[in-house]
Amino acid sequence: MIRTRGQQRLIALFFAALMALNYPLLSLWSSPTTVFGLPLFATALFGLWAILIATMAWLLEHAGD
Repeated sequence: MIRTRGQQRLIALFFAALMALNYPLLSLWSSPTTVFGLPLFATALFGLWAILIATMAWLLEHAGD
């Protein structure tokens, strides 16, 4: 099965997200500190999530290049 470069990048992003949002890496952020009054874990989780969405949007916009 031949995949385009855009499909390959989306699959790679999926596996990167799977690894980044897995428990062992998320446990690095579980400390009682806060960032702007928010817990560090929640801030890191939503920050990673936003970065993944932005990266996926950028990949989909530039898939034809």
